[in-house]
Amino acid sequence: EIYYLTDCFLRILEGLRDENAKLKYRLNFLQKSLQEERSKTAKSMININSCLQEIFGAAIQAAYPDLENPPLVVTPSQQPKFGDYQCNSAMGITQILLKTKEQKVSPREIAEKISKNIPANECIEKIEIAGPGFINVHLRKDFVSKQLSSLLMNGVQPPAVGKRKKVVVDFSSPNIAKEMHVGHLRSTIIGESMCRLFEFAGYDVLRLNHLGDWGTQFGMLIAHLQDKFPDYLTVSPPIGDLQAFYKESKRRFDTEEEFKKRAYQCVVLLQSKNPEFIKAWELICDVSRKEFQKIYNCLDITLIERGESFYHEMMKDIVKEFEDKGFVQVDDGRKIVFVPGFPVPLTIMKSDGGYTYDTSDLAALKHRLCEEKADILIYVVDSGQSVHLQTVFAAGQMIGWYDPKVTRVAHAAFGVVLGEDKKKFKTRSGDTVRLIDLLEEGLKRAMDKLRDKERDKVLTAEELKAAQTSVAFGCIKYADLSHNRLNDYVFSFDKMLDDRGNTAAYLLYAFTRIRAIARLASIDEQMLRKAAREEVLILDHEKEWKLGKCILRFPEILQKILDDLLLHTLCDYLYELATTFTEFYDNCYCVEKDRQSGQIVKVNMWRLLLCEATATIMAKGFDILGIKPVQRM
Repeated sequence: EIYYLTDCFLRILEGLRDENAKLKYRLNFLQKSLQEERSKTAKSMININSCLQEIFGAAIQAAYPDLENPPLVVTPSQQPKFGDYQCNSAMGITQILLKTKEQKVSPREIAEKISKNIPANECIEKIEIAGPGFINVHLRKDFVSKQLSSLLMNGVQPPAVGKRKKVVVDFSSPNIAKEMHVGHLRSTIIGESMCRLFEFAGYDVLRLNHLGDWGTQFGMLIAHLQDKFPDYLTVSPPIGDLQAFYKESKRRFDTEEEFKKRAYQCVVLLQSKNPEFIKAWELICDVSRKEFQKIYNCLDITLIERGESFYHEMMKDIVKEFEDKGFVQVDDGRKIVFVPGFPVPLTIMKSDGGYTYDTSDLAALKHRLCEEKADILIYVVDSGQSVHLQTVFAAGQMIGWYDPKVTRVAHAAFGVVLGEDKKKFKTRSGDTVRLIDLLEEGLKRAMDKLRDKERDKVLTAEELKAAQTSVAFGCIKYADLSHNRLNDYVFSFDKMLDDRGNTAAYLLYAFTRIRAIARLASIDEQMLRKAAREEVLILDHEKEWKLGKCILRFPEILQKILDDLLLHTLCDYLYELATTFTEFYDNCYCVEKDRQSGQIVKVNMWRLLLCEATATIMAKGFDILGIKPVQRM
């Protein structure tokens, strides 16, 4: 429809072309934009499931034009004998006809009627009706072959997702003056991967680090800084261990009454923007930032910092807006807001006139919606904050900042990290595990694993170092992302470094082996590109066919994650792709050699192209997960 309307507009402009030079410029601009959009759409990977849904949607509409919103259920088949995909809508339509029209029609009869109305298309070879009314779909081999060739020529292109939307992702969010610990690991890893997915899909993504960099705790930190480093304004204080510094100030705050009073005075002076106290606050924040950045560098995390302090000046207006709309009640000096459906109110101003987390979260929500103009807003925050965030979101709807039917505001909740004893992950002494210690332990164990496999004897020092970081950080990320984020998961270095099963170690080894096949056959990238243009991908062997279909399911996997934000689906898919490839490789010779001499006698180029397509999809999957594979391992 967009192309049709644009073409009509272009014809109108064409008629006026000679009358106005500006129109000529605009015409050229629109023609170029349309060509680019068409080119982009042509290169996009086809979501086969979506195509089949369109086909069956049209068939159901033709068969039952009076039905409103009939069920549309299309899924990949679990067994080859049932075809490649299944449409299971007939059973649902049976129930609707019985309830709304009191018509008793068998699902099989409905399936037959749908099948007769299938429109002409390029992807379905044949359909069969099985059982009570399942419609089994067999894909055309030339269609699958064509899509694989397109993938090889154009690279992994994102599926067409429509309008370019603005996405804001709130993740990581450590607290200043406190070290990042294992509790921050999940938010950081999950949030980064979500950003990468939305960026690949073509959205405009803003990655926000909502630092805890404001509040009463800074009073005690500044007071302690003044006592311990009185010349902090002229000489940068050598705070080596900020965690110890925080604990010292907290102990004094809890035990020394005079110190406590002075800490509260420091808060007042900080919030009144006294230059000396702002300087002290900035010094403390800078020390924390440097420590956080070490973690982000290791894990290849990119963030824009917008801590609570960023929203401080907006909080007064937030309170006034809720007051003006009549939503504020006063309770024992506090200003609170009750949101329908939520038993605990939001406290937007304390009895002493100070603001709270509720106020700053409301200010952040409004800024992201009204100033950043976000279409999608995702908070990657632990499940313990679920009620709080849902209350804040509901308050935003109540006051009219957004309509949930137009703007998506989601809490991507996650469970806690457990130790192998199934209890909250802690050190032997009972302390919270520091994230930097965890990463260093991962590096050590990855190197031990590589040396156990005698990789140090075949890799250069540089290659060994690259393999170490790839395995260490890749395994830590994958162990998290491969679990359903809604559940708790057990952290185990032994399991995540195992090169058998659904682990990053297994997938990384599989990837390097696939990449090595063409190299060992002396086939370079240029030869593969030429073959991709000229060769027809033969999919006669059942394992070739199975692998080809598995490769092309990538777009529908990504679409599912864009909808439900559950990244373990991608991990499961990559594991399925790797194991499907192994089946293919064990049954289909890519490079045939003489048994006596070991000389290459034949290269089956279409099979090498299947290897290349598999590796290309795996590489993009790794990139979305934030995992860096290496060529040699």
